[in-house]
Amino acid sequence: MKRQLRALFSGSVQGVGFRFTTERIARQFPVAGFVRNLPGGKVELVAEGEERSVKEFLGAVQEAFREYIRSVDTRWGNPSSGYEGFGIKF
Repeated sequence: MKRQLRALFSGSVQGVGFRFTTERIARQFPVAGFVRNLPGGKVELVAEGEERSVKEFLGAVQEAFREYIRSVDTRWGNPSSGYEGFGIKF
């Protein structure tokens, strides 16, 4: 079943290559969506795909930045199907 995940990462997540590394990690998973910096120092990640793939992708991102992430707020929803591939939003 396809799902959409919106995750907000807080901690020391800007200025550490979070977006570029997340984009690289996404290439290993069948997911689509984006990652972007938000005002106030948080990073937003939106990923769509099969729930298992999205969970594995999220886990890989969290593992890569475990030293920088203080908390992650996640929200699951229905996919929009409006994304082709995964990229960085500026």
